[in-house]
Amino acid sequence: MDWDWNFVREIMPTLIQGVKITILATVLGSILAAIVGLAIALARRSENRLVSRSVGWFAEFIRGTPLLVQLYFIFYVLPDIGILLPPLVAGVIGLGLHYGTYTAEVYRAGIDNVPRGQWEAAKACNLSGHHTWTHIILPQAIPPMIPALANYFIAMFKETPLLSAITVLELMNQAKSVANTYYRYIEPMTLVGAFFLVISLCSVVLLRWLEHRYGRIER
Repeated sequence: MDWDWNFVREIMPTLIQGVKITILATVLGSILAAIVGLAIALARRSENRLVSRSVGWFAEFIRGTPLLVQLYFIFYVLPDIGILLPPLVAGVIGLGLHYGTYTAEVYRAGIDNVPRGQWEAAKACNLSGHHTWTHIILPQAIPPMIPALANYFIAMFKETPLLSAITVLELMNQAKSVANTYYRYIEPMTLVGAFFLVISLCSVVLLRWLEHRYGRIER
């Protein structure tokens, strides 16, 4: 099959729209994953065993089931109990919850890596729990987490094609629609691969810069 540049120019605006939705879903999903992950990490450190164990079981359940199944459940099953979500919202929630359980382990490792003396110093200074976390522990724990969190960000971006299963008009879904309409697959699918490769490489460069800029702290 010959490559048709005229066809590429014709379908490019549609694919660009898909790229925008893909990036939006990734960014929003990453923000949600960061919040969910931190909440899970803190809850698992709770002195209340019921809370810590319940959250631990929830995290293991999410990690132990495929993301695609979770997306189907959120989008197709929840409406049966009256919870109807737009496709993009359901996709962002699915991505955020799924990757939030993984980022929780990153947070846990980062928090455990803070020297014990820092906790004792905060206690000796009569700092409240809130101030201990926000001014002492998290500022030291988060910077070393950046490389691992960056890897999950890129992994989430590359899993956004799964959102096409719940009708989100992201890049892969737009490419499939174009391909099925014109019965030409080489151009749209090649462009999808090129978009993912270029954006992933740009993300790696940006995240490596962030790691170099913020990922090291003085002990």
